[in-house]
Amino acid sequence: MTTYLRVGLILLVAGSIQGGPSVEQKTQGSRPPVPLVASFDGLGVGFASLQPSQDGRNPSDNSLAVGPNHIVQIVNSRLAVFTKKGALFDTTGKLIYGAVPTNTLFAGFGGVCEARPNGDAVVRYDQLANRWLYVMPIFRRPANDSTGPYSMCYALSQGADPAGPFYRYEFKRPLFPDYPRPAVWPDGYYIPTSTSDDFIQKHVCVVEREKMLKGLPAREQCIVIDGVNFLNNADIDGQAVPPKGAPNIMMAAGGAQLNKVFGDDGIYYWKFHVDWNDTTKTKLTGPEKIAVAPYHYLCDGQLTNCVPQPGTDRKLDAQGDKLMQRLVYRRVNGHESIVALHSVNTAAGGGGVRWYEFRLDNKRDPVLYQQGTFAPDSFYRWMPSIGMDKKGNIGIGYSFGGTPNFAGQRFAARLANDPLGKLGFRETILVNGEASQTSTVRWEDYTSLAMDPSDDCTFWYVGDYYKKGATTYSTRIGGFRLRECEK
Repeated sequence: MTTYLRVGLILLVAGSIQGGPSVEQKTQGSRPPVPLVASFDGLGVGFASLQPSQDGRNPSDNSLAVGPNHIVQIVNSRLAVFTKKGALFDTTGKLIYGAVPTNTLFAGFGGVCEARPNGDAVVRYDQLANRWLYVMPIFRRPANDSTGPYSMCYALSQGADPAGPFYRYEFKRPLFPDYPRPAVWPDGYYIPTSTSDDFIQKHVCVVEREKMLKGLPAREQCIVIDGVNFLNNADIDGQAVPPKGAPNIMMAAGGAQLNKVFGDDGIYYWKFHVDWNDTTKTKLTGPEKIAVAPYHYLCDGQLTNCVPQPGTDRKLDAQGDKLMQRLVYRRVNGHESIVALHSVNTAAGGGGVRWYEFRLDNKRDPVLYQQGTFAPDSFYRWMPSIGMDKKGNIGIGYSFGGTPNFAGQRFAARLANDPLGKLGFRETILVNGEASQTSTVRWEDYTSLAMDPSDDCTFWYVGDYYKKGATTYSTRIGGFRLRECEK
């Protein structure tokens, strides 16, 4: 069963974005780079079924999840499981399942979830329950199907094995379910989606996690929000959970690319309270503005281009209009934090990673604790993903490029007691690009960072790069761990 609510027109109008404090970090951190504990190629070149020329699946839409013994990666419509060194395996990065179409998870389930290996599939590891959650949108249905134009398909592992068996669900959707971003919360799995690139509307749904964990019939409740920018729901890391009944926090950047408003001086938040006993009491409150340093979208937003590459006039997209996945919730050191980030213009003329840490006050409202823009030179750092370890240290993975550098992937971090707004470690090179992407302006569309539940210290990150002479992408998965987290 699916329940729908609708929120009236909400316009995010940019405030004054002239002047204001500079929060750019214009130098590298003083500490040595965070050491890599693992690095291996994920899906891409070398996996024949994943060649975009054959499969049509470019950009990669990287998704990554990590459990006690496995690393799961999805690139758009293909899925693979790799080993993680630990109790079951003596090595990291060995392919043990896949690459398979994402609809393989729904074999025998029937309907469109089984029939269509759709793109934009995403994986999350629910470490509160030791389960794997897969979400796969359906962008079109058979012409003779009158039950609804779209669907969202869910596969939830019945145990610790990411290859199943699964409890499986399909919920019909009236709106195009683009780019789902699952978030784990005690009272539900929250899934925000976009509905179009041509108008400003978002679709936020929550499914009945408690019932799904038992394989019981479950419900989905959805709210349609008009006039709002790209949304993310808070996603829990660690075993410390919010108080019972605490609403989930959603956040979005300000401005509106389609209205030619390319920046703002606020981050906006909502509180999503779901009620499974009386669905009429499910409600969304907001938006409320959190004042931050002014920012301007890198590349003026999505599906544009500005990141230069050597040897070609083709420039790359930056998805600069949106907060990137994941919006991470962490209860640590006696407080509750939410970390977020996006890609912005910089004073030096390149692109930087703007990141935030918010802390929840006694009203459960997020308040800005610190912010920074990592821009140590005039090159481009963009399309980032963020995490926080069990000690409150922050790690950020991102694409790096700009002539004369081919686009690749890097990582930077800070300790919890570093000066506010600063990444105290020099950046780590995960992989250098070796060729330019010339087939499309769209560069992976997003990267993905996940925390390792085994030690709650290791950051796992995935992003794209091109090998020398290649005409399509490879992906690189890396693990980074701050020694200070282990002490």
